[in-house]
Amino acid sequence: MSEEKSKEQLKKEAVEKAKEAARRKMEQLKAEKEAADGANPSTETSEVSDEDKAKTLAEAKAKAVAEAKAKAAEIAKQKANEAAETNTEEKSEALTNESSEEDKEKALALAKAKAVAAAKAKAAALAKQKALEASGSNESSTETENTESTSEGSDEDKAKALAAAKAKAVAAAKAKAAALAKQKASGGEEAPSEGTDDEKAKAIAAAKAKAVAAAKAKAAALAKQKAADGGEAAPVEGSDDEAAKAKAKAIAIAKAKAAAAAKAKGKADGDTNAPVEEAKPSHNQPLLDEVKALIEKEFGTEVIEEASINTLSKHDLTFTIKRDAYYKVAKFLKYNDQLEFTYLSGLHGTDFVEYMEVYSYIYSYKRKHGIALKVKADREQPVVDSIATIWEGANWPERETYDLLGIEFVGHPKLERILLPETWVGYPLRKDYVQFDEGV
Repeated sequence: MSEEKSKEQLKKEAVEKAKEAARRKMEQLKAEKEAADGANPSTETSEVSDEDKAKTLAEAKAKAVAEAKAKAAEIAKQKANEAAETNTEEKSEALTNESSEEDKEKALALAKAKAVAAAKAKAAALAKQKALEASGSNESSTETENTESTSEGSDEDKAKALAAAKAKAVAAAKAKAAALAKQKASGGEEAPSEGTDDEKAKAIAAAKAKAVAAAKAKAAALAKQKAADGGEAAPVEGSDDEAAKAKAKAIAIAKAKAAAAAKAKGKADGDTNAPVEEAKPSHNQPLLDEVKALIEKEFGTEVIEEASINTLSKHDLTFTIKRDAYYKVAKFLKYNDQLEFTYLSGLHGTDFVEYMEVYSYIYSYKRKHGIALKVKADREQPVVDSIATIWEGANWPERETYDLLGIEFVGHPKLERILLPETWVGYPLRKDYVQFDEGV
């Protein structure tokens, strides 16, 4: 439709141009005629002018039509060229698609051939492996028959070695106990024979029990190893080594047990001749005195129940504070400019049967040391002040202590169970806890 419109438009434009040119030509000829003939033209002149007009008009029309045809032919030729180019591209694409499909088919056939070759190779390898296993099973059946006869002998050797180790351990324990008794007698102490016999019997019984347990464990391990190895018996040398190790271990345990019994016996008899070592003062004693003086200066001496140094735990300063002063002392320890115990690293509770205790450990980055803060609570109604508003890190540990021991923390922002459901009966970490639901 667009091509037809363009052709029609070109024709119309050509016709209009031809008409305009003819009109101008006529006007020009008329003007020339008037100038030549004067004001009164004759009839012949008018006829000639009419013929000229007709000829000029016909020529203009013919010229316009010729131009329109030429333009249309040019457009048609251009369209034909474009169509030819399009056909060429389509043919090339078709050829490309055909070649790519052929390449795909070739690649697929090659992949299939490779897969078939790999499958054949794998099948051949499996067949070879099965043949080797079949031949090996025949040989192993012969070997197992031979090893079964030797396993009985190795078990007897093990039993003999274990019995010898037990006997040696018992003899060593008896000799050690006799030597200790003789040493005490030579030092001027008369140990009661009954007590000595009891200690000897205990040491011997412990050594025997330990040796038996070690022997059972070793036998179980050997049996497990034998089952894992498919019935192969362990070498006799290995069993001798293990028996020797068990023997040495039993002797060492018997010696330690006898030494501990002798030490306990000496303490029970009240050995006055033993030298008493004087306790050396702790290197943290000045720090304890300093913190104690600051607390007593602020609140008085009555707020501290006990101030000591825990030599079993890095010589930590330990303060036991009265329950009614616990919160204010804790707040003082954090906000005092000389102390600044700003970090709480742990909090837990303990049931000491006679009372409950809450233990907190706080640290001062300014002073480069920490202190343990304790407070005791009544066991029947364990209630202490919460320090969660002073150290936010105490929030969940206080909830856990409440959940497992039943210690209530007054002023806690959200005191409720954290591990167990609210319907749980009792507090599992109490010494007198009895499980309510027997089915759990």
